[in-house]
Amino acid sequence: LRTGRSAGMSVKIEPFRQEHARAFDALNRAWLVGHNLLEPPDEEQLSDPWRHILTPGGQIFVASREAVVLGTCAIVPLPDGTCELAKLSVSPEARGEGIGRRLVEACLAIAHEKGIRRVVLFSNSQLTSAIRLYEGLGFQHRPLPADSHYLTADVYMELDLAPPGG
Repeated sequence: LRTGRSAGMSVKIEPFRQEHARAFDALNRAWLVGHNLLEPPDEEQLSDPWRHILTPGGQIFVASREAVVLGTCAIVPLPDGTCELAKLSVSPEARGEGIGRRLVEACLAIAHEKGIRRVVLFSNSQLTSAIRLYEGLGFQHRPLPADSHYLTADVYMELDLAPPGG
């Protein structure tokens, strides 16, 4: 039973805007540092999401309640025509409300709209809740690519968005 802040207050999932930049950085930095996973590619995306995510054709979604950002998730285009699901974060006080699932679903919907046929993600086995979420959305575990740009990644997953028989 959820009470308090979440009672009667809806969470909006919306595209990233300039005013979300500080929260995007803070929410992601908190969990990355907390799990000792912060790496140079993360620093680049957090410090300049326009250059490293949005300008190349990616998208960031934020979850907010009463103008307070509670979570983020992004898709980042990759050179091979796939995209990477990245920067999924939900503030500790909002976990367990289905916000992470809604953020990932928003990213998958925009990837599908853009004609992306495959979504990949890199994670770490410490992040069991996130991995369970990805599994529940149909992501399949695959061997970690040799050219992974994340040194701390020990989980690699893929989701095929291509239509059946397509």
